[in-house]
Amino acid sequence: MPFVKTSGDITHSDKPLVAIVGRPNVGKSTLFNRLVGRRVALVYDQPGVTRDCKVADVTFAGMSFKLTDTPGLFDPGEGDQPAVVTEGMRRQAMRALSEATVVLFVIDGRLGCTPYDHDLANLLRQQKAPVLVLVNKCEGNKADAGISDAHSLGLGNVIAISAEHGEGLGDFEEALSTHITVDYGNDEDEDDWDSDVSNNEDEVHARLSNRTLKLAIIGRPNVGKSTLVNALLEEDAQLTADYPGVTRDSIAFKWIYKGRKIELVDTAGIRRKSKVDGAVEKLAIFDAERTMKFAEIAVLVIDASIPMDELIEKQDLMLASNVLEEGRGLIIALNKWDCVKHPDAVLKHIHEQLEIQLTQARGLVCVPLSALNNQNFKDLMDSVIAMEKLWNMRISTAKLNEWLQFTTDTHPAPIVSGHRIRLKYMTQIKSRPPTFRVFCTKAADLPDSYVRYLTNAMRRDFKLPAVPIRFQFKSQKNPYEDSKKKN
Repeated sequence: MPFVKTSGDITHSDKPLVAIVGRPNVGKSTLFNRLVGRRVALVYDQPGVTRDCKVADVTFAGMSFKLTDTPGLFDPGEGDQPAVVTEGMRRQAMRALSEATVVLFVIDGRLGCTPYDHDLANLLRQQKAPVLVLVNKCEGNKADAGISDAHSLGLGNVIAISAEHGEGLGDFEEALSTHITVDYGNDEDEDDWDSDVSNNEDEVHARLSNRTLKLAIIGRPNVGKSTLVNALLEEDAQLTADYPGVTRDSIAFKWIYKGRKIELVDTAGIRRKSKVDGAVEKLAIFDAERTMKFAEIAVLVIDASIPMDELIEKQDLMLASNVLEEGRGLIIALNKWDCVKHPDAVLKHIHEQLEIQLTQARGLVCVPLSALNNQNFKDLMDSVIAMEKLWNMRISTAKLNEWLQFTTDTHPAPIVSGHRIRLKYMTQIKSRPPTFRVFCTKAADLPDSYVRYLTNAMRRDFKLPAVPIRFQFKSQKNPYEDSKKKN
């Protein structure tokens, strides 16, 4: 298989793994964000917000390790989570425990230890990894009873902290340093993309091979995003269920496809704003939208098994438009293709709708696949890699100006105030996405229809289907006007 998992997931890493475990709503995600140094995991005052293991590289007080925020382990019969979700969360947490070098057992210092905390302590005693008991929410000396309870667990290493306020981290650092002693440094040190890249395709490929492609999986709820991620990684990395809204955090995994390093990010399903219910879903959608902005290529997953008249709904078009407006590459994944009864008709309908509704990205690639049955992944990933190359494409100035001359001769720019707008010279100022500066007269008066003409002509002539293309039009100053002003 061409898919190779690397150190972005819990396993397959040479760094020690520190796992945060505990009941829901004791502050695990707040501690995770504190140690990572930025807001990564969703935090809200409600049990069960975290449902998947979230992993990040951390350098803390000279120690370098993998840190995983695990789903809260529910007391049986507690909470309103569906049974399939609760069981999936437990499997995720237990998997992290089995791989952990050190376990951080977090309890709520204000509430003290519950009977289920004692059950968890018994479970942790069966694990090989050493355990540090972190009594959280201890700001202002409000957790004396909780600290006393923590000692009764019989696990030793009890440390009072406040993850929200950063208190007690000195004692925590000292305890952790007895188990984590080696600094492995950073995974990679990538330079910013050099804007002066050769137009040679082999050199572009060589540069891309040394970079990590940030690939986001997006879509409406319950279209199979997490199932697709699990199938690509060939493991149950993400919690899945036939139940919308299971994924909440945006979870990243590092892996390799045909020699390309990829950071694969699963995101929460994004519904229309009018249908969003509750603060947790709003946070999850905000996290997913932020992931889209920092991705390079996005795969928009659509459930192809639904009735044809419901395919490519307004929400799908909005997500696609957002990706393109951010200047990211876009691939459409038509999931559940094994359930489609009339594939030729459905594919034709989808292409027609995209051509009509997304004119700014003509030629979008649509890949039929089945995440559940592991079908057609190669076509999907090959399309992603091909899109990345186009997204990074640079065109020589000589070719651009030869093209500009031909294109404007074929269809001249319009006449404004008795004078024709003249496009004199152009150059590519950046890639990712391809961006061009055109020097012309009366740049502010150039109509949008002519910009669309240039965009479509460039897409056709330079074979850039569906790639976001940006133009910047700039009028050159007239030196005679400046001299008149001075006089």
